[in-house]
Amino acid sequence: MASILITGADGFIGSHLTEELVRQGHSVRAFVYYNSFNSWGWLDRCSPEVKGKFEVFSGDIRDPHGVREAMKGCEVVIHLAALIAIPFSYHSPDTYVETNIKGTLNVLQAARELGVKRVIHTSTSEVYGTAQFVPITEDHPLQGQSPYSATKIAADQLAFSFYSSFDLPVVILRPFNTYGPRQSARAVIPTIITQIANGQKEIKLGAISPTRDFNYVKDTVDGFVATLNSKNGLGEVINLGSNFEISIKETAELIAEIMGVTISIAQDGDRLRPANSEVERLWADNSKAKEILNWKPRFAGRDGLKSGLEETIAWFSQPENLSGYKSGIYNL
Repeated sequence: MASILITGADGFIGSHLTEELVRQGHSVRAFVYYNSFNSWGWLDRCSPEVKGKFEVFSGDIRDPHGVREAMKGCEVVIHLAALIAIPFSYHSPDTYVETNIKGTLNVLQAARELGVKRVIHTSTSEVYGTAQFVPITEDHPLQGQSPYSATKIAADQLAFSFYSSFDLPVVILRPFNTYGPRQSARAVIPTIITQIANGQKEIKLGAISPTRDFNYVKDTVDGFVATLNSKNGLGEVINLGSNFEISIKETAELIAEIMGVTISIAQDGDRLRPANSEVERLWADNSKAKEILNWKPRFAGRDGLKSGLEETIAWFSQPENLSGYKSGIYNL
């Protein structure tokens, strides 16, 4: 069992990963974003069987002193802390540079100084931009089509540079479009579900022709756990994806089918990305993850997506969960 620091533990993926690693018996220190409300994000609502069984460190990933303090005594760092909303990055790019690039540098520097045994750095499929070929392998060119994706490319390259320059034991995981319970309303699947759950028949969306490779959060968490347990992958970039492509329009129709309603889709201009910034196609080749990590998605293909959506819809449909989402507005 390892002592593990998880940055971004208060977020969507981070909270699920924190819970799973605690269940497996690891000593987990959850790095959460400091705020005056003393909120631990989604960890405030963690599963009862893990409540009180992990340590919480409140800090700011942009501060190198706090990051180093949080990392003391940890053998492994799983770095998830990031700003990820693409529309917000259009008008506030400085915050993305400070959080995603400088924050990653702080993690890498501290890990190097403290002799951490493994750093698992989280990338994103957005770094590929619109697919030039499919399925997308890890050798696909990188295209920064938004300030967000540009900062994630920079963070990935920083992580690789510390492996190359200082022999820091880094693995770069690149999840494709994770969805599931607790996901932010800025993402398309919660946007669709919450509008329908609140009784709306005309669903407001942005572009509906782009395709995505949706990855259920349980599969994404399994990918991180597999990386933690493997001796392989140092210096590698590894996709985590379902190897299944579906358009936003088809996704909305599938959600409506599961929820037993008929919907129409209205295009909301405010939700559209600038034309050259829209990523039109994402479809993951996950063979490297299977080969190196012995990982494969449990929620694969259309049937797997439907199963994951059923679990996600069930969670969002609970009144105490749905009430936390503002479906009537566009969430950046």
